[in-house]
Amino acid sequence: MGYRRLGVRSDHRRAMLRNMVTALLKTGKIETTQTRAKEISSIADKMITLGKKGDLTARRSALAYLTEEDVVTKLFAEVAPKYANKQSGYTRIVRIGHRRGDGAPMVQIELI
Repeated sequence: MGYRRLGVRSDHRRAMLRNMVTALLKTGKIETTQTRAKEISSIADKMITLGKKGDLTARRSALAYLTEEDVVTKLFAEVAPKYANKQSGYTRIVRIGHRRGDGAPMVQIELI
């Protein structure tokens, strides 16, 4: 198995990851569980790589995944040029403790 199921159905998982990656690129950082953050990190790196390409095909691919058009504009205009001379590793995961209800390890994922 090459991915984490995260305890939800495939359509729910896809929608959740799309929304979380969109929120990460919109605000710069979000709080979530550790396993979700690891999945979000790889997807966000792929979106930033698309932004660094900057062509029409890359923009359409980003629009197909991200849920807000203004986030795609921000990705191509502001976020991607910031990482022009960096090859990978655009996100950082910082542990912030455990969730009160079930003790799940919580982290903050942010753009470097």
